[in-house]
Amino acid sequence: MKNDTIVALATAPGSGAIAVIRVSGPEAISLTEPVFEAKNKQSLNLQASHSLQLGYIKDDYRIIDECLVSVFKGTRSYTGENTVEISCHGSPYIQQEIINLLLKQGCRTANPGEFTLRAFLNGKMALSQAEAVADLIASDNAAAHQLAMQQMRGGFASEIQQLREELLNFASLIELELDFSEEDVEFANREQFQELVFRIQKVLSRLIDSFAVGNVLKNGIPVAIVGEPNVGKSTLLNALLNEDRAIVSDIAGTTRDTIEDEISINGIGFRFIDTAGIRETSDTIEGLGIKKTFQKMEQAQVVIYLFDAYNILHKNNRGIVGVLTEIEKIKNKFPAKPLVIIANKTDKLNPVEVQQLTEQIPSLLTLSAHKKQGLEALEKKLLSFVDTGVLRNQDAVVTNARHYDALLKAQAEINRVQEGLNMGLTGDLLAIDIRQALYYFGEITGEITTDDLLGNIFANFCIGK
Repeated sequence: MKNDTIVALATAPGSGAIAVIRVSGPEAISLTEPVFEAKNKQSLNLQASHSLQLGYIKDDYRIIDECLVSVFKGTRSYTGENTVEISCHGSPYIQQEIINLLLKQGCRTANPGEFTLRAFLNGKMALSQAEAVADLIASDNAAAHQLAMQQMRGGFASEIQQLREELLNFASLIELELDFSEEDVEFANREQFQELVFRIQKVLSRLIDSFAVGNVLKNGIPVAIVGEPNVGKSTLLNALLNEDRAIVSDIAGTTRDTIEDEISINGIGFRFIDTAGIRETSDTIEGLGIKKTFQKMEQAQVVIYLFDAYNILHKNNRGIVGVLTEIEKIKNKFPAKPLVIIANKTDKLNPVEVQQLTEQIPSLLTLSAHKKQGLEALEKKLLSFVDTGVLRNQDAVVTNARHYDALLKAQAEINRVQEGLNMGLTGDLLAIDIRQALYYFGEITGEITTDDLLGNIFANFCIGK
């Protein structure tokens, strides 16, 4: 309920130097007042907005902690309503004691994302900006952080908002025409309307196309490491992560399930997937792992094919021809996926043998995962597959699947409007598709919401935000 006063721990739970407890609602200040005694003896109710008071949180005569209390009044707060933030010592016991004390005063425990939900409901931010708050908290690399900050500053929502207002203006004029249908007059200039529809189509197309890049930058680019058993896939994963994440053994078939972990390369997140070695096997468990390998290759954005260079030249009867055959199989099965071909264990080869490999296998990278040699070339190659231009140019990028879905639906309706204009349809028929396009625009910016929609969005937030 919007009229409740809510309380929650705003910092991460657990022990720390400082913890912040946030209180928001109509009675935030008046409910905190009885349990806080300022050292200067001044009342919280009389404090100016954005002021700090040092004092004690007390339960009757028992002092719980010495705290710093911040007061934010009315629309000048994060939530757009009276807010108090209590900075206390980071003992879990102290945190819970203060929260319990405020609950006794009449506060209610905040739901996940309820502070940000109130900020949206009170007009402090658009819905897309509110959703970006969760993305910002979850960002674990520079690219994800930059995209979330872009959305928090307005992102493409302001562009959609402007187009929606222009479309709404034309919709009003077309609706007006319906009231004067007997006079056969046109209030909406069809040429200007055509120009607006064309502009909207162009913007929607650009934003929809950006989702392919935005989604992987936000969530990390999945990279599957594949190859035969014992070629060094797990060693490569450990070298990239700079830790012993995967078990390394001379026994073939050690990796029987996929192992995943993420690292940041030049601010871009990559999710590496170490897969079971691909070979013919009668082992049921290993067979399941190999089956999952092909599933992970299907899901991956990039595939790394790794082979043992020393083994190919000195022990394996199939030699380079066998490697080329496997490469061709992968390319045929996944023609659209970037494929990185790596010769591992090249530290065991002489320069002539290395040259022999690079001459016969196009675009080959050579490295030694065990000695961590050649990793820089691999990282550079992986970065070449990522369109970082959108980050450098500060282009509007769509990263949210809900926004992407709404944009696709808006595009379909706008295309129907375009077809209607080309066919010379009457205003009443055009108005139907225009209303639908406006609806989907409104879903992105938040002009049109339902309780179910808001519940789904903010349920994924952490409590206290």
